Amino acid sequence: MSQKESIEIFQGIKKNGVFILDNVNAFSPKEAFVSGAFVIFIVHRGRIQIMLDERDILFGRHAVGVFFPGHDIKLVSKSNDFLATLVMMDTSLLNDPFLGIINIMRSHYEANPKVELSSQAYTALMRMALVMHETEKINLTNQRLTLTLQMEFLMRLLNYYQDDELEKITIENRVSKQFISDLSKYYNTHREVGFYAEKACLSPKHFSSVIKKETGQSASKLIHAKIISEAKVLLHIRRDLSIQAIAGMLGFNDQSVFSRYFHRETGVYPTEYREQL
Repeated sequence: MSQKESIEIFQGIKKNGVFILDNVNAFSPKEAFVSGAFVIFIVHRGRIQIMLDERDILFGRHAVGVFFPGHDIKLVSKSNDFLATLVMMDTSLLNDPFLGIINIMRSHYEANPKVELSSQAYTALMRMALVMHETEKINLTNQRLTLTLQMEFLMRLLNYYQDDELEKITIENRVSKQFISDLSKYYNTHREVGFYAEKACLSPKHFSSVIKKETGQSASKLIHAKIISEAKVLLHIRRDLSIQAIAGMLGFNDQSVFSRYFHRETGVYPTEYREQL
């Protein structure tokens, strides 16, 4: 990777939070370095062998690598025909409510950073990556938010296409996966941890402990993050709706209660957030 490309990546991540580098046929030199970004790379052809911390991993055609920041990465070898697409994300976005799915799956990907894709899955994932690449080139008013939402969908696609692998994970991971699924269904009717613990057939204390262990965040924080992320999307794309209407859609019978809740979680009121967009 050239110095010019490195500068381009840095500028792109700083501007939009997400940066896509297509048709990469080179990689960092063979000295170990600590990753400072969340990285997904999709191998189109050839192979590359990488030392991740103490693990030696070989990525071949249609394999995907998922690397979280803070790990030692070293190039061991690569074939002359190696070609890949890199999707890089600023670490600050790991705490973004829209990207909660990444933290939900973090322990799984850190233990299993390599994903083997079928031709169908590879094609679907690349279509999304290309959409993100095109989004970078367009001067949108809310480009950072758009790319964040696209990143979230890319991760959901990746998770969907590796269901067979996910069946092998531990009971705690399955609890976390079920929680995020239940949360997407019931966030606007149930905001209490006890409800989701009961769905998982666990006590609230045990449930909270499992979620904290697997995601690094408390169950209550993830519930709040889901509600706020949905609120932000509605405030952004449904400008035809009043604050009261949005509050009702999110399960708040009183607009003032919703406004105080939104302010507590974000530091601004819904009307202020909408005016900032």
